[in-house]
Order: sequence, then structure tokens, then C-alpha cells
Amino acid sequence: MEPRLADHQQDRLSQRNLLRPGLPEVGRVLIHPTAIIHPDAQIDARVTIGAYTVIDGGVRIGPGCWIGPHVHLTGQTTLGADNRFHAGCVIGEAPQDLKYKGDPTQLTIGYGNVFREHVTVHRSNTGSEDTTIGSNNFFMAHSHVGHNAKIGNHAIFANGALLGGHVEVGDRAFISGNCLVHQFVRVGMLALMQGGSAVSKDLPPYTVARGDNTICGLNVVGLRRAGFTSEQRLELKRLYHVLFRRTGSLKAALEAVTAEFRNEWSRVLIDFVAAAKRGVCADRRISESAEVV
Repeated sequence: MEPRLADHQQDRLSQRNLLRPGLPEVGRVLIHPTAIIHPDAQIDARVTIGAYTVIDGGVRIGPGCWIGPHVHLTGQTTLGADNRFHAGCVIGEAPQDLKYKGDPTQLTIGYGNVFREHVTVHRSNTGSEDTTIGSNNFFMAHSHVGHNAKIGNHAIFANGALLGGHVEVGDRAFISGNCLVHQFVRVGMLALMQGGSAVSKDLPPYTVARGDNTICGLNVVGLRRAGFTSEQRLELKRLYHVLFRRTGSLKAALEAVTAEFRNEWSRVLIDFVAAAKRGVCADRRISESAEVV
């Protein structure tokens, strides 16, 4: 049976502005008696808070969130609606950055995300920039999001996926188990990292990472699931070959494809590669050829 506050406890919470006035019975907050909640925390309607959870004063929780047992929400953390946090999550802790001096910094999370057991998400290292997570993402057990990261929507992070500080992850990316993403790296939309892969260079949209800083083709399954037609996938395949299985320089390849490929989905890939500051992951065939030479 779910824990429920007694009427006098609900009245006391209402007086602390944790509930909207005049909520119906179904909209009330359910808080386990062992949970510890700071009086300044702001908790919206239809929120469930499990046993031994700790919520600090700078936290704002949107409607419909489910917070399981032994969860710690801290820092200047803002949660949108209908997020779920399973046992042991630590959300909004201080950044693991030696330059950080304890200033109040922010973490902003959208709606409909799932954080499974022992996920950790760190707030930013400066007040001028948030760590941000979009909506409808799925973070599996023991995954980690570093400070100042920017996560899009509908991305999946399998068990043990680790993102360094300032990492950017595009919509519908899939980071498999025990993958490592170096700080400041960008992972493009619909990119996929195979299990145990590591990238310290930018991973282009639509591509599949295998091993260390290498790609092995397009994420065809992801493209199909995202609604790309066979004609669109074929065009991206042609673009991939020109950019990543080239014989000349990347700069020359970019100049060639800019004139030839003008549609929206191709521009996403071209513009991403052109904007790379850390370099981009190379096709494994080109990489292996370079090693042989």
C-alpha cells in the first residue's frame, strides 16, 4: 500500500507552499514519513516521494514526478513534469571540477525522463550556464551525466554510460553500456555508440561508433525507426562515403558535399562536421589504412 500523509500533515505542507491551494484529493502529494524535505523545496501536484529520500531547499519538482527510495535531489535543480527517479539516484550534486568554488549553480531537467538505479547527474560549474537535460530520455542504471552537459530529447543511455563535463548529446542518440564520452565532445542526433566504445572526438549524427574514436557506418535501424525513407537513407549513405571514406582531405570533402547535398537532413551532418573543434571520429577502414601505412 502506498504511503499517504495524514490530513494534518497535508495541511502543514500546504501552509509551507509545497502544494497548490485547493487541490483535489487525487492531486495531493504522497510523501513517505522517512523522507527528509527542506521547507524551501517546491513540490507540485501529484508527486510521490519514497522512503529515505532527501530533497534540499533549492529543488523544484514539477507535477506527476515519481521519486523512489533513497534518492537525493540537491542544488538549484528544476524538474519538469512526470520524471521518474529510481532507488539511489543522486541528482544535482556539485560538479567534479577542481575549479568549482561552491557557487550556486543549476541543473534543469525537462519532462518524461526515466532515471534508473544509481544514476548521477551533476549541476553546472558556473552560474552563467546550466546542466540541461531535455525530455523523454532514458538513463539506465549507473549512468552518469557530468557538469554543464547538454542532453537533447528521446536519447537512451545504457548501464554504465559515462558523459564528461560539457558534453552535448543530440536527439535520439543511443549510448550503449559502459561507453565513455570525453569532456567537451559532441554526440550528434541519431548517433549510436556500440558497447564499450569511447570517443574523445565529435561523433557525427546518424553514425555508429565502434571502439575508440572510429565509426563503422550509418545507424540504419535508428534512421528507419525515426521515419527516414529509403531514399533519404540512401542519400545519407552517399554523403557518408564522400565524407568519411574519402581519399583526400576532410576540408576538400566538405567543400564538395556542400554544393551537392542541400536537403535538410544532409545539412545536419555537414554542418556538424564543419563546426567540429576537436576533430571528428574517422571511419574504421580509413583508420586501419592509416595504421598500416
